[in-house]
Amino acid sequence: MRTFLALAGTVTALTVAAAVPASASADASAVLTTGAVGGTAVAVGDTLTAPLAAGTSATLYSSATGTSGVTCKASQFTAQVTGNPAAPGSATESVTGHTFDSSTCTSNVTGVLGVNGITVDHLPYTASVSSDGTLSVAPASGSTIQTTVKLRTLLGSVTCVYQAPSLTGKASNTDNSITFTNQQFTKVSGSSLCFASGYFTAKYAPVTDAGAPVFVN
Repeated sequence: MRTFLALAGTVTALTVAAAVPASASADASAVLTTGAVGGTAVAVGDTLTAPLAAGTSATLYSSATGTSGVTCKASQFTAQVTGNPAAPGSATESVTGHTFDSSTCTSNVTGVLGVNGITVDHLPYTASVSSDGTLSVAPASGSTIQTTVKLRTLLGSVTCVYQAPSLTGKASNTDNSITFTNQQFTKVSGSSLCFASGYFTAKYAPVTDAGAPVFVN
């Protein structure tokens, strides 16, 4: 059965930052800008948010190529910009929120009747997004990226805890998105109904700053 991570959030997921340019603009004043590539620099302290891209779901499958696990249709991350240097370079963020709406989550795992809750633990995480669109998410020193998933099963309530040392995503200026693909988590506690590994995939878009789309330069 699966669960989502934060993300990052997810996560959170995290989780996290802006979108990557097809090509960096020579006129860009900062790595993160709003409005357009080379637009207005995102201010340190600004809060970036993004929901799941329209028509997509966040998934945690038992294998990188499988389709068995947990699917959620609503998730969002929140991150505060902590550094936004001149491009090319890497902007930094603090991922302060990565949520999943369990009412939109389902599971196709035998014996699982529903998803009672998904919580991204150990926040905040540190995130960086570079001019080439690479997004990295890491926990605080000595901690881990962790997600706790509570499932409703034929045997009662089951809690599955998954951890990952870090997450890597990709940003795109085409739709101001952040995409995580098959990010692997390992089960650290839970019954035999919990998968030994979970592979997290999700696309968040658009990433915005006070409603303005965010670009990576």
